[in-house]
Amino acid sequence: MTEQEAEGWLADHVSRETLRSLGELVDHIRAEMPRQNLIAASTAEHIWARHIVDSAQLAAFAPDSARCWLDLGSGAGFPGLVIALMRPAVRVTLVESRRKRAEFLAATAEALDVAHRVDVRGQRLELIRESPFDVISARAFAPLGRLLPLAHRFSYERTIWLLPKGRSAVSELEAVAGSWQGDFQVMPSMTDSEAAIIVAREVQPQGKGPKRR
Repeated sequence: MTEQEAEGWLADHVSRETLRSLGELVDHIRAEMPRQNLIAASTAEHIWARHIVDSAQLAAFAPDSARCWLDLGSGAGFPGLVIALMRPAVRVTLVESRRKRAEFLAATAEALDVAHRVDVRGQRLELIRESPFDVISARAFAPLGRLLPLAHRFSYERTIWLLPKGRSAVSELEAVAGSWQGDFQVMPSMTDSEAAIIVAREVQPQGKGPKRR
């Protein structure tokens, strides 16, 4: 997907107000780049396709009824801040253990006027108190074999997991097949023909029943 295609897709899928806010998010990230490496320099010129639309496409997999969203390893705000801008009825919790990035996320949420719906947790996931979320996302956070044991306590029987995995989706699923069960689907990414998104439901350790809310 080119930058022009990315901006065209967004124009067709989000409101003008949301598109303007996404542009402000891009401006904040670019302004911060001299101070910290929020995104890879090689992707900076393709930020709309590689990061904004790559995050925005996840919203289509989440039910309209979702009200609380947990984003792990939010970094520059992908996908968490993008989702907060696209889904005004959703409260998003951003987990980012790196202090400078957590500070950037909090300041940017304030600047984008979504701080009342965005909770930035500047600590390791292991230290966060357990609570159920309707959606859990993780973009480049950890392989499934590490991610599922860490994040499972934040899920319940109707939680949707949205996990962009690039080219490693199938191999990561194969690696956890003996220890985890659920409805796992591998969906193509619209921004990269070689990338995939794992969409999962009813995720449980093998042999255990669903965890109810």
